[in-house]
Amino acid sequence: MNPGLHSTPILFLSGAGLPAWIWDAVRADLPVESVVAAYPKRVDARLDDCVSTALAQAPDGPFTIVAHSIGGVVASQIMATAPERVAGLLGVAASFPAAGTSFLAASPAPQRVVIGLVMRIAGTRPPRKAIRSVLCAGLDEGDADRIVTEFAPESQHLYRDKVSRRTFPARSGYVVTTSDRQLSAATQYRQAAELGTGFRRELSTGHLPMLQNSASLAKAVQEFTATA
Repeated sequence: MNPGLHSTPILFLSGAGLPAWIWDAVRADLPVESVVAAYPKRVDARLDDCVSTALAQAPDGPFTIVAHSIGGVVASQIMATAPERVAGLLGVAASFPAAGTSFLAASPAPQRVVIGLVMRIAGTRPPRKAIRSVLCAGLDEGDADRIVTEFAPESQHLYRDKVSRRTFPARSGYVVTTSDRQLSAATQYRQAAELGTGFRRELSTGHLPMLQNSASLAKAVQEFTATA
């Protein structure tokens, strides 16, 4: 174990549309500096814009990325842009598309077609009912209400832009959410394989384990940052 890893700050990259406060309980349980990156909300914002914005908010020096959902796409592009900044990468129900593909292209075929069509017509904010029943599955009513109310649509480019060729850090890992209605466990295991072999944990939660079981997710993050 390398004691220095415990002091490496963390950059949290959230899933699409989600507010920073979802990480509050997890961050409170971690004895390190951490930042939750905000993505630019312009309709013309590209994936590279999200990357440059996230890096501008990142802690100084090396940091560990904890990437949730589409945050894995941003993390992938950070690895292509500034790999020297990243000490480790932990995915949480995250998407890591193969180089040359996008979040949308990496989605299962039926979901990919449906999401693509819906986005062209209605943009990137899902219907309130879908946010509550799929994204917020497993949450208490209060948290679900806040997510539904505060969901902030992202640029379509975040879903459609292709990730560049990149090399993931040697210290990589993945937390699979086994009761996830948004991204199935089977799909998550395929995404985890993109990172290579490494740290793995399972949580029996829906897509938002940082709210449904923050203590267990914080423990997983701590265990990951303690590995070398």
